[in-house]
Order: sequence, then structure tokens, then C-alpha cells
Amino acid sequence: MAAKAVCVLNGDVKGVVFFDQAGAGAPVVLSGEVTGLTAGKHGFHVHEFGDNTNGCISAGAHYNPHGKEHGGPDSAERHVGDLGNLVADDKGVAKVSISDKQISLTGAHSIIGRTLVVHADPDDLGQGGHELSKTTGNAGARVACGVIGIAKI
Repeated sequence: MAAKAVCVLNGDVKGVVFFDQAGAGAPVVLSGEVTGLTAGKHGFHVHEFGDNTNGCISAGAHYNPHGKEHGGPDSAERHVGDLGNLVADDKGVAKVSISDKQISLTGAHSIIGRTLVVHADPDDLGQGGHELSKTTGNAGARVACGVIGIAKI
């Protein structure tokens, strides 16, 4: 059965991201736009909690139900929530166009109710050699976040 979700990102950075999944086991397609970024790459992750009571910090760590190390979206070793980087143009706008096979909108590891976070810095996809590379991709501060909710179909 098809599923849809949406996330409204708030903070100094703003945006709306839509999630579409054709059925159980199908990839989730993300589309949308994020504005107010600095030009360049920004880490983009699903975090474990849908709690924004203390801003983006209360969203917890990257969503990682299988206890893996951080990686890129195409890495064999990655957190479920590792979606790589958004790339903002010189006007600070990033178009979201991602298809991911690890996140899901249904089942035991659904991302609905969790938080989508945009980071200040590039995600090094676990390859940067920094002490945070294997946990966060050394992506820096959280500049926008929002809870992923069920969308009207």
C-alpha cells in the first residue's frame, strides 16, 4: 500500500520535504526545497526522536536501529537515517530529490514521527577521518528540523 509523509523544516533555514513510497519494500522518494542555507553541501539526516521541545537538539542521534556506523546513502555500512548531503546554490536554495531504499514509511522501522534535520556543514559520509566521522559525518550544528508526519493522500 502506498504511503505519503511530509516534513516542514523550521529554524533560520526553512523548507518542506515530501516523502512518497509506492508500497512496502519500495524506495522512498523525497522531494522538496530548503531555503536560507549557505552555498554548498549540508548534512541531511533522519534523527531518532520526533521531539523538538528543545529545538533540534532533542531529536537525538541519527536514526540507527541496526547499530551501524555512519556512512553515505550508497554505503554498505550506514545508519538508516543517513541521507547524505543537500547542495545549496549561491542563493541558499537546495532542491531535494532523493530515492532511498533504507528508510521506510511503514513497518517496524518507519521514519514517521521521527525528525528530519539539516546540518550547517557537509556530511563527510563517514570517510573524513575526523573523530565524529563514524557517528555524525562531522556535519556540524543543526540549522533546521521538523517532525515527519503522515501526509494527506
